[in-house]
Amino acid sequence: MGFFITFEGPDGSGKSTASTGVYEKLLENGYDAIYTREPGGIDISEQIRKVILDPKNISMDAKTEALLYAASRRQHLVEKIIPALNEGKIVICDRFIDSSLAYQGYARGLGIEEVYKINKFAIGDYLPMKTLFLNVDAKTGLDRISNRKNKDRLDQEELSFHNDVFDGYQKVIEMYKDRMIIIDATKSEEEVIDMCYQEVIKIVNG
Repeated sequence: MGFFITFEGPDGSGKSTASTGVYEKLLENGYDAIYTREPGGIDISEQIRKVILDPKNISMDAKTEALLYAASRRQHLVEKIIPALNEGKIVICDRFIDSSLAYQGYARGLGIEEVYKINKFAIGDYLPMKTLFLNVDAKTGLDRISNRKNKDRLDQEELSFHNDVFDGYQKVIEMYKDRMIIIDATKSEEEVIDMCYQEVIKIVNG
């Protein structure tokens, strides 16, 4: 069995940069690893991603949003993550279930437990071995992406929503504190990637 390691954090935390950076370092050092992301990672899930994040879909109901994420996650899991784990690979995944708990469960007000139940049906017992949480407050994160072109539907939410996402993550961290590794994402890009890589190596090498 391989190693399932996820990266989480609010928008602008740098988790995509850190996760891809760690993946590249793993390859450079001879580790058998794959990189993937949510929503997306495989064709069907990427199609669902476009629907979820399209700025035109402002009328999307919160439960519809949660269900679409869970559907995307299920296909991604069975088509890409599980096969890679069965081959003994290190799976580096940008976002997984914790995002749904923080964004839809807490920030959208659906309830963390309710959203967990939807995702439990989708993923069964496949939770990450460890999750690296890139810790940065909502305002700092949004300031970082302020110049981003083609902002998606969630990027365009108000600061209050992103503050709620951050608060939701704190609750998720408390729920899964044995799985969570907190990374200070206020450091430089190189420092954050290095800190994350060192944590991943500890996990892989036991």
